[in-house]
Amino acid sequence: MNYYMPTRLYCGSDCVRQHAKELYALGDCCLVVTEGQAAKASGALDDVSEVLSQGGVRRFVWEGVTPNPPVANCMEAGRRFASEGVRYVVGIGGGSALDAAKAVAVFAANPTLDEAGFYAFAWDVDPLPIVLVGTTAGTGSEVTKVSVLTDSVARKHSIHDDRLYATLSFGDSTYTHSCPSAVTLSCGVDVIAHATESYFSHKADEVSRAFAIRATMLAIDPLTHAMQGAELNDEQRRQLYEASILGGLAINTTGTCFPHNVGYYLTENYGVPHGFACAIFLPQMISCVRSFDEEYANAFFRQVGIDEESFCDLVRGCVPKYDITMTDAQIQQGLPRWENNGSVQNTRASVSVEDIHKMLLHLFARQ
Repeated sequence: MNYYMPTRLYCGSDCVRQHAKELYALGDCCLVVTEGQAAKASGALDDVSEVLSQGGVRRFVWEGVTPNPPVANCMEAGRRFASEGVRYVVGIGGGSALDAAKAVAVFAANPTLDEAGFYAFAWDVDPLPIVLVGTTAGTGSEVTKVSVLTDSVARKHSIHDDRLYATLSFGDSTYTHSCPSAVTLSCGVDVIAHATESYFSHKADEVSRAFAIRATMLAIDPLTHAMQGAELNDEQRRQLYEASILGGLAINTTGTCFPHNVGYYLTENYGVPHGFACAIFLPQMISCVRSFDEEYANAFFRQVGIDEESFCDLVRGCVPKYDITMTDAQIQQGLPRWENNGSVQNTRASVSVEDIHKMLLHLFARQ
């Protein structure tokens, strides 16, 4: 397995200020991409703005990021600021903001590019340099070449390209302290989803498994407290953020498995937040892998130090109760998207479209 990650990642309290000179070296004008309110509440937007001002960096701010960011919005932002002399793009926020920043960097460098060309990687010019400042513990986008976006027919897709790596990423876990409990839980179980899906991927190797195991171990205690309604302390916030980064490193090698892609369906059609949508299918994935390779599944739980039942109880306990019902006809309509799907085939088990059909019936069929 070949590893390539050109991102320089700086972690710890006040890391943005400590490495301000590396921001200044990228140019004298940047575009800040953010969802606005959450980025400001975290303190990250103010910190970055102050650092840029001190360095004489001219900046534009685009606060148009929404959950599950549409490609069309990113295209509009990139085109809008392409003529303003922007030298690099700074994404501040959770996964949506960071993934949107990657796309905006593509469109800012290629202002005539359309959606079809974006997904076909017909980028005549490399994206502008990307700087990412995470404010949630879940996405791992700070260290991945992945951007998850919503297309013009309201379908979520992940794209993977080495040109989407950030030049700089900043991981200050204090920025996650302002996250509401529901966001902490949803992002936290996304960490668990990244780690377990990576471990149970056909592409897993010794290094990716090490990332996945450590990420899971770090996430269990903070998530257990958050599930019980307790406020996380500074150390638990730090652990969960570190787990997020490690989970990102794991999926950077392996990609994700079917819980992510089937979870997209719940997000698109029922408004289930991404982390919760993925988590709903994690017990089913583990069951599939156990049937395929029991010892491999057992090895995972031995290494993370929790039994399978307790692990699945934790995952289920983090997910709110959703009143989702589907008819068999509705489920049948969604099945073609999982034919020959890469995430489904990536799972370390033989998972068919019919298997997914049965899972959806079991979880959501009207009685």
